[in-house]
Amino acid sequence: MDATEAQSPTDPPDPGASKDPVTPVAPADANRSKDLVRRGYDQLGAVYDDSFGSPTKYGPWLADLLGKLARADGGACRVLDLGCGSGVPVARDLSAAGHHVTGVDISATQVRRAQQLVPEAEFRCADVTRLDFPAASFDAVVTLYALIHIPVAEQPALLERIADWLRPGGHLLATTGTTAYTGTDPNWLDSGVPMWWSHADAATYRTWLTSAGLTVDHEEFVPEGGGGHTLFRAHRAPGTHPSPSTLNAPGTHRAR
Repeated sequence: MDATEAQSPTDPPDPGASKDPVTPVAPADANRSKDLVRRGYDQLGAVYDDSFGSPTKYGPWLADLLGKLARADGGACRVLDLGCGSGVPVARDLSAAGHHVTGVDISATQVRRAQQLVPEAEFRCADVTRLDFPAASFDAVVTLYALIHIPVAEQPALLERIADWLRPGGHLLATTGTTAYTGTDPNWLDSGVPMWWSHADAATYRTWLTSAGLTVDHEEFVPEGGGGHTLFRAHRAPGTHPSPSTLNAPGTHRAR
């Protein structure tokens, strides 16, 4: 959720979490979990933005991506920011560098804030697992602290679609879980507002990324409090294609 470092409350494995990171979740349960995430960011997005040093933390990550996006002709690239939150710093910094940014977030409140804070970018409110774009639409996809709020069983299919959305040579910058965890904090940020997380471990994400047709360029543990997350940099190599199994998964709709 971009500028909100959505840190899982207990990054070590949760004793009640499933040992199978792709155990199916009933649609009703998945929808309830997504509603918890939506309501949590609607209520506390601004508070969370102010609680963490995301612009400082993300700075080196974005600088590296901007270096990769630099074109000899000085032209702009198209970047997709999944879980864009308030648009700061990802959409803001990429737009300031002259790139065309599309941000997507499940929280309508965060999207409205992003539209005000980064008016030069395009933002839409949507469940990213129900969204699709034409193949090879983007030079880069960024998803920071957002995958961890998506039911883990839905994440492999989303990563395959992300790979499809990338142009050959396009880059992915993502944070994931480091250990498997699915659960709820009923008192997120000591606010009385619940928040929900779901993620696999880093080795599983590495497998999902490569299975989607992406080459992992860098993997790094990012310590946070008593736990942490994993940062992945990957790219779609020319001539590679993600598995066709989920590119046209039921329920997705094509963005125009």
